[in-house]
Amino acid sequence: MPDIPNIALSDGIVYMDHAGTTPVDPRVVEAMLPYMGAHFGNPSSIHTLGQEAKRALDEAREKVAKVLGCRFSEVVFTGGGTESDNAAVKGAADALQATGNHVITSSIEHHAVLHTCQYLENHGYEVTYLPVDKYGMVDPDELARAITDRTTVVSIMYANNEIGTIQPVAEIASKTKQRARELNRTVVVHTDAVQAPGLLDLDVGKLGVDMLSLSAHKFYGPKGVGVLYVRRGTPFLSQQMGGGQERERRSGTENVAGIVGTGVALEIAESERAWAVEHCRNLRKHIMDGVTSQLRGAHLNGHPTLRLPNNINFSFEHVDGEPMLLGLDIKGIAASSGSACSSGSLEPSHVLLALGQSADLARGSLRLTLGRSNSSQQADYLLSVLGELVKELRGLPSMTTAADA
Repeated sequence: MPDIPNIALSDGIVYMDHAGTTPVDPRVVEAMLPYMGAHFGNPSSIHTLGQEAKRALDEAREKVAKVLGCRFSEVVFTGGGTESDNAAVKGAADALQATGNHVITSSIEHHAVLHTCQYLENHGYEVTYLPVDKYGMVDPDELARAITDRTTVVSIMYANNEIGTIQPVAEIASKTKQRARELNRTVVVHTDAVQAPGLLDLDVGKLGVDMLSLSAHKFYGPKGVGVLYVRRGTPFLSQQMGGGQERERRSGTENVAGIVGTGVALEIAESERAWAVEHCRNLRKHIMDGVTSQLRGAHLNGHPTLRLPNNINFSFEHVDGEPMLLGLDIKGIAASSGSACSSGSLEPSHVLLALGQSADLARGSLRLTLGRSNSSQQADYLLSVLGELVKELRGLPSMTTAADA
């Protein structure tokens, strides 16, 4: 086990919502603090304070480039994963508008991509939303068949934020490029990799993508900072105008402290990835085995093996997600659901509906996403609380094992 410092959480909290956000690593905080104080310069200034900030940006960019296996100049810092997704899809589509108006994505993307695609549809673009199988997988051959002589952008996420399913991005990129060559045209491939750092390989050469999005607060970095990888030569029209920062790809005075923290956080995530994968995978198996053996009517969502090692997502028959989450919270367990509260009513997850799940079952979903601080003792506590809670919500007097059900 690496020498990982303790991360302070609220007293008694069992935090299992790392896909939602992560606490900032103390090593990241330490790296950021000087740039919130004495080293406060604007990196666009030519004086000493400004050049100190510029050097800090350069060092952070080098750290990110090393993890991604890309050129220093291909790293763009943004205000978060949502901005990175927006800028990638819209920026490439705008740049290639003269050659085509067709975008391809999947039906289970994050809303940062889906809403961008809907915006493009309202402005004259055609968007194909590819279906997925019951595990949430995109078929690369179906995607290739969907490419036409008007296609300009393909955006498929690396790993799903709700169900954890890992997409065959390298195969998707390869078949997209092959089809683009056959049609003698440019098709930009983007992947939302926000959930991947510290758990999956981020080498953009192996993935074969032209653009890739990250968000620092998903890998123990600060909120409000993102990364957009843009391969050299990729058609891209900046979505934010101003002073021309980030090589004119994202104007605005850089968040120096946040960017420094992002570089350190990504470097740490990559260096500790092997340990984190094993740690989370062992806890995941323990929890998944416990749920399936103790509770009837528990349906695992997502691929059984090709999923993020820290992701667990179940739908429970005859249970609503909102009271389940509230019940866990009362017991000191922070988790999330595949459903989002909208207009005062619990709406079923678009991801689970895309898998073919009924709306009623989708409303009973629970997502647990594990991290560095979780332990086997916490997993046991979760199982004991969850088992009693589900039975209580179903109106049953006591826990019923799968064998008895």
